[in-house]
Amino acid sequence: NTVNNSNKKTAECCGYPISIFFIVVNEFCERFSYYGMRAVLVLYFRYFLLWDDDLATSIYHAFVALCYLTPILGAIIADSWLGKFKTIIYLSIVYAIGQVTMAISTIHDITDANRDGTPDNFTFHIALSMLGLILIALGTGGIKPCVAAFGGDQFQEHQSRQLNTFFSVFYLCINAGSLLSTLITPVLRAQECGIHTQQQCYPLAFGVPAVLMVISLVVFIAGSGMYVKTDPEGNIMWSVCKCIGFAIKNRFRHRSSSYPKREHWMDWANEKYDKLLIAQIKMVLKVLFLYIPLPMFWTLFDQKGSRWTLQATTMSGDFVSILISTVNPILILTLVPIMDRLIFPLIQKCGLNFSPLKRMTVGMLFAAMAFVSAALVQIEIDKTLPNFPSSSESQLKVVNTYSTTLNVTISPNEHLLIESFGSSADYVTFDHQDITVSLNTNPVITKAFSLIKGGRQTLIIPSDPTVMRDFVLRHGEQWCEFSRKFGFGASYTFLIPSTCESITEVEDMKPNSVHMALQIPQYFLITTGEVMFSVTGLQFSYSQAPKNMKSVLQAGWLCTNAVGNIIVLIVAELGKLPKQWAEYLLFASLLVAVSIIFSIMAYFYTYIDPAEIEAQVRKEQGLEPEEMEKETIEMEEKDEDQKNEQGVKQTKI
Repeated sequence: NTVNNSNKKTAECCGYPISIFFIVVNEFCERFSYYGMRAVLVLYFRYFLLWDDDLATSIYHAFVALCYLTPILGAIIADSWLGKFKTIIYLSIVYAIGQVTMAISTIHDITDANRDGTPDNFTFHIALSMLGLILIALGTGGIKPCVAAFGGDQFQEHQSRQLNTFFSVFYLCINAGSLLSTLITPVLRAQECGIHTQQQCYPLAFGVPAVLMVISLVVFIAGSGMYVKTDPEGNIMWSVCKCIGFAIKNRFRHRSSSYPKREHWMDWANEKYDKLLIAQIKMVLKVLFLYIPLPMFWTLFDQKGSRWTLQATTMSGDFVSILISTVNPILILTLVPIMDRLIFPLIQKCGLNFSPLKRMTVGMLFAAMAFVSAALVQIEIDKTLPNFPSSSESQLKVVNTYSTTLNVTISPNEHLLIESFGSSADYVTFDHQDITVSLNTNPVITKAFSLIKGGRQTLIIPSDPTVMRDFVLRHGEQWCEFSRKFGFGASYTFLIPSTCESITEVEDMKPNSVHMALQIPQYFLITTGEVMFSVTGLQFSYSQAPKNMKSVLQAGWLCTNAVGNIIVLIVAELGKLPKQWAEYLLFASLLVAVSIIFSIMAYFYTYIDPAEIEAQVRKEQGLEPEEMEKETIEMEEKDEDQKNEQGVKQTKI
């Protein structure tokens, strides 16, 4: 069955345009691709590229910030130049190339000439991965404002119920893709793969998201002949920017006191722009002013993908480590209906004025509490971590494979008694590099060594103590079978005698003992904060601005997210706090301070009715009362079709 819409016949199935099934599958695959790649990104930086925690965190948040800035570019391209369909196609190609490039950058065998399992040319892998991330950011951000709106374009005016269902299913696909990918890709990374040496399988963990992105693109193109494609209609953001720019320039020209003051600085645009547009921009600016403190919330929130992930690597847990990565999407799906259907109505019935701005303030405080919880967990972790040397110190452990107990003297005055096939109890710390080791054998054996600053080394005393050196274990002549379950974070040295009869284990670092389950409270608190802050914030923003300005507010909202990630980048690179728990408390304190400032701003904020203000401006412009009354009635009594048309416009950015 077909229906005519603007000279375009669209095929239907069960009352729905067939084209939207391609769009829904496309969105699921794209979200799986993005969140799957992001789930293991900071681990790739840390354990493949061997960056330290601060650099890995900085690059991760620079990437996320870019992903939240490019939607503005995508919206302008779609609305002013290419249209939504072509924008999705072209930027999805860029996106897919980026994912494939990123997957190739994780193949260690490409530059592993000596086949030791470690890339020989890290510059190649870094350059390739950075190129891939830039392309991914352009792709995922560029199509973000287009896909949902393009899906809405497929429906006819009589399909209001189906349009509602589409947006619900669309949102479900986003969360389903996020949930499944964050569950699956860490498991794929834990596998071992490689051509010459078996290493953690980053190519598989990044390759599957790349394949999903290619599938997403193919599926979207497959439905090309069925889509309703609208022409670009112009982007409101450009008009807003030009109007604001003219007002500022005109005010500067008339800065002399001889010119009379105007009620609002935007009134200096009256000479060129329509009063209704100026009034709408005033309403938007009032909301955007409240956005100024908001980046600090995102500064904390997005660290669950960086700092909290790295924190989990210093904890114990097996299957729980997989579940932790899925806590946020699971809690989102659970808490949103609970808050909307139970908590908020209950608070309202109790007679409490829990306004949207108050909800956002409470959401900030929940995020701050999440970081206090993370700090407490970090303090417990720090109690179990080994004492690593500073940049000016060196550490040494001595292992004795000699047949008898040895007295070992290390200059100037370190004395160790080490049993046969045993080791020193812990690493010995030195503030100098050059040491002399003496053994109480007959005759006494003395040898000088030079240690590495800021590192740990192990000195092995062989069965022939006259030769203290590194050794190579050759295979093929005989073999030993030994089984040992390693603990998370542990480091071991195994002493294998020539007879292979008994293998001695030396524990260099104890396994992590703080369980990952302790992270669940901080995830619960941050997700509660997200529901109260993010969902409420967008609802409030849309209620306080004209419907044709939704895209401007969405652009401002995305910018707060980008700025928040840039703040993390700056703190990670410049802060350099000695303890991670101190950094968590710093962020929590900053957010508490910002929430106080925001609550003061909210106290003085006056809620408005955009439709009423627009009606008043139109009346001042000379519209007849009958027309105004008709327009007001239409605003107050929108039918379901009109609501859905607004829903499409709200997704435009």
